Amino acid sequence: MSGAGGAGGQERLSGVGGPERLSVNHRTIRQWPLPRLVDGCARAAVGGVGLWREEVRAYGPERAGRLVRDAGLRVSSLCRGGFLTAVDPARRAAALADNRAAVEEAAALGAPALVLVSGGLPEGGRDLTAARERVADALAELAPYAAAHSVRLAVEPLHPMFAADRCVVSTLAQALHLAERFPLEQVGVTVDTYHLWWDELAPERTVHAGRLGRIAVVQFADWVTPLPEGVLNGRGQLGDGCVDLRHWRSVVDAAGYDGLLEVEVFNPGLWARDGAEVLAEVVERFRTRVL
Repeated sequence: MSGAGGAGGQERLSGVGGPERLSVNHRTIRQWPLPRLVDGCARAAVGGVGLWREEVRAYGPERAGRLVRDAGLRVSSLCRGGFLTAVDPARRAAALADNRAAVEEAAALGAPALVLVSGGLPEGGRDLTAARERVADALAELAPYAAAHSVRLAVEPLHPMFAADRCVVSTLAQALHLAERFPLEQVGVTVDTYHLWWDELAPERTVHAGRLGRIAVVQFADWVTPLPEGVLNGRGQLGDGCVDLRHWRSVVDAAGYDGLLEVEVFNPGLWARDGAEVLAEVVERFRTRVL
């Protein structure tokens, strides 16, 4: 069972090998408003878009969903929920409420998956294991709610440099350990080359996740050095760094995943350029570096 065709997954794109398998995440061309992004992607004949809550809420989730569908595109994911490691009861309650709102937005939008970034250590905390268990406890509350809205939670492991402040889930094995506690249609994982390329076990874990039907979202970006100041926005355009992107595409193919492949690049250099030029470059790099 592939992540594309499993419960809560994306529509199958079996045999597709062109830009129609590409989904452009809005953060890659954040200088464009949502309607311009959708129009540009439709004209470029790509398959979909990955969206973020800020722009979706400003436009209206249902209205945004109609905009995407009317353009002949699909939403590959909504970013993001998560930040579920708080110890303080009031903060925990606020985080759960925000995640329920994110699920509702994803459902109104028609997004099959809500990407979850778990959250970092609470202030003064040092216990990573306990923090991950708080994520599991939160998933136990959120996963049935998401499934009732036909939305799948997609736990995303982030590079270990983000463990303290953003995400205590650092490896795909850790993400799967969380996801596998819940029914297949409720919780899956996000496979992001930027965050996983360094882990020698990640390709094997990706194939395992795919065979279980747990891959909900796949994202591509490159790793560039030296790391820029403000590393959160330091992702590289496809082909500008050291990640073997074509190898990773073959890994997700071997995993049985045949859904949309998002390109999600946080990079101020791209945001300062003409959006149409960036989109054309993304499509060309996707053809030559990923497929």
